[in-house]
Amino acid sequence: MALWVFIFMIFLLIFGFIPVFPALTDDSDVQALQVIYTSLNSPPQLTGWIAGGGDPCAESWKGVACEGSAVVSIEISGLELNGTMGYALSSLLSLKELDISDNLIHDSIPYQLPPNLTRLNMAKNSLSGNLPYSFSTMASLSYLNMSHNLLSQAIGDVFTNLATLGTLDLSFNNLTGDLPESLSSLSNVSSLFLQNNQLTGSLNNLISLPLTTLNVANNNFSGWIPQELKSIENFIYDGNSFDDSPAPPPPPFTPLPPGRSRNSSRHPGSGGGTHTAPSSDTSSSHSNKGLSVLVMVGIILGAIIIALIVLVAFAVCIMKRKRKNIGLRASSGRLSFGTNVNAEVQERRGKSVVAVGDIKPLRTEKINPERLQATNGSVKRMKSPITATSYTVAALQSATNSFSQECIVGEGSLGRVYKSEFPNGKIMAIKKIDNAALSLQEEDNFLEAVSNMSRLRHTNIVTLNGYCAEYGQRLLVYEFIGNGSLHDMLHFADESSKTLTWNARVRVALGTARALEYLHEVCLPSVVHRNLKSANILLDEELNPHLSDCGLAALTPNTGRQISTQMVGSFGYSAPEFALSGLYTVKSDVYSFGVVMLELLSGRKPLDSSRSRSEQSLVRWATPQLHDIDALAKMVDPTLNGMYPAKSLSRFADIIALCVQPEPEFRPPMSEVVQALVRLVQRASVVKRHSSDESGFTYKTPEHNVVDLPF
Repeated sequence: MALWVFIFMIFLLIFGFIPVFPALTDDSDVQALQVIYTSLNSPPQLTGWIAGGGDPCAESWKGVACEGSAVVSIEISGLELNGTMGYALSSLLSLKELDISDNLIHDSIPYQLPPNLTRLNMAKNSLSGNLPYSFSTMASLSYLNMSHNLLSQAIGDVFTNLATLGTLDLSFNNLTGDLPESLSSLSNVSSLFLQNNQLTGSLNNLISLPLTTLNVANNNFSGWIPQELKSIENFIYDGNSFDDSPAPPPPPFTPLPPGRSRNSSRHPGSGGGTHTAPSSDTSSSHSNKGLSVLVMVGIILGAIIIALIVLVAFAVCIMKRKRKNIGLRASSGRLSFGTNVNAEVQERRGKSVVAVGDIKPLRTEKINPERLQATNGSVKRMKSPITATSYTVAALQSATNSFSQECIVGEGSLGRVYKSEFPNGKIMAIKKIDNAALSLQEEDNFLEAVSNMSRLRHTNIVTLNGYCAEYGQRLLVYEFIGNGSLHDMLHFADESSKTLTWNARVRVALGTARALEYLHEVCLPSVVHRNLKSANILLDEELNPHLSDCGLAALTPNTGRQISTQMVGSFGYSAPEFALSGLYTVKSDVYSFGVVMLELLSGRKPLDSSRSRSEQSLVRWATPQLHDIDALAKMVDPTLNGMYPAKSLSRFADIIALCVQPEPEFRPPMSEVVQALVRLVQRASVVKRHSSDESGFTYKTPEHNVVDLPF
């Protein structure tokens, strides 16, 4: 009795005098919901949702359910929502259920999803691409429905750790290839729907599963149906190419996990099972009574300890936030640094690879670190100086007319880009980073990333001229490249605009290759771009390429865990190893560069759902034809009107084939790609001096006979 009185007194002490605060949703959850809202184009159907501020738990945002200050459920199905899911889903650490089914959501599935989900329903949308590797980390998932979408490619081994998954629905997609081995590890799955895809191979990986429902109809499966599957209660397999002849001897039996019977899992009412000795039951009943009190006491004490920890953590967070805000106001506009050091360009191999670490130019003078006042009021030491200019928020507001809509020239995963004009008449591009795009840890690393980016110096890389870190704002000031992006030039140019000639396309490829060579093989450690695509290749008035967003991978959401979808290249550019393992290296950049070269050659988008199924993926469609001269001629962008040299085209295609190889170890380093493009141009110059014609094609004007580029 004395023990119970003691426990009751502790409860009164802890919970009786704690004031009740109104609901205050966790900041990271609020920011994630704001990103979702804006990525869905701020739909009015999501009543209560707002793009900035707000308290989802206290204000009852439509479809959002909370427990305390954490968002635990989002159910926004059937609302005709149109857009994407954004890049911040993985910040919803307490989310258990996510249902966005029956909408018009498109683009690829975000690579990073809420890690602790138990139910995920994305059915009946227009999602494309493949299943992300992050599925394998969602160990609590019990229900997964991705049916009725536009998913394609082979299914990766993403089910390895999903021991609690009970229902998996991948039906009505365009999935191809054999079933992955990781399906055999779904030890609790009872319902599996794979119908209406393009799947091939056998069903052997499903033999050991405790299935009660299996639908594999309308695929391209072949071979014999395993005898173990024929006993499943609901088994549908029409519309395949299964062999009707007598089956060969069955493979060795794979035992089910301990404690599970195949028959009992399918027929709960059937007999069987294990027997337990009566004496064991009798003795355990007495011990259970003795232990029950201790168990209850342990649970109560555990709850008290957890409550104390939560209160202390809440107080610490509030104190840190107040000190950080004070530090921001105190430190703005007072940053000074030492020597400006320029990189010497030379070829290096075999260095470690990071997103943007402490980038050091080769053969530099010794730099004395400068003391830097950090945003939280403490003193940090910068390993290298910031060579870019520090701007105030007021100056940038004035240059962009208070960041008006008329000044917007682009928008990316980190925020919008504005065209600005300063009092001296200079035109700049300002990237205004959304607060929701940076976690607190990444916000602290902003100045270090700026320091690294400010020292990237190359003719084909957009220069970072300035930055702003004032009053909680994060802005980057770049040189302005005024002729738009390669993506727009290739895919959205009207008839009056200047068409990219073959000469110009090779010049764009060579300039972009040299930029990547600098990042990969001159910077130490190497810089991986991670978001290489035609939209990030800007063209000046002479159509010279300038690679943008170099070094921004250091500012992407959840950099410490894994790079987000938007900053790892749009779907269609990403290398296969990233989709399978989440790894991204310099060789992944080489693959993305090969896709850009394919765009230059064909004039097609990397992924185009408006084309027939066999031609939707540019790499998959084009790769088998790169060494067929007749097929290659039909692939060429029709806007070129046949004005290109045949041998130059063939050599260009050979370089592409090397870059887009599925195995990263077989892709060449960028220095070899540069040399191959240089040799292509040099050979074309020789042809021009010695011959006025190159067999294979006819040309309308002499200047299109060969590629003639300056070096």
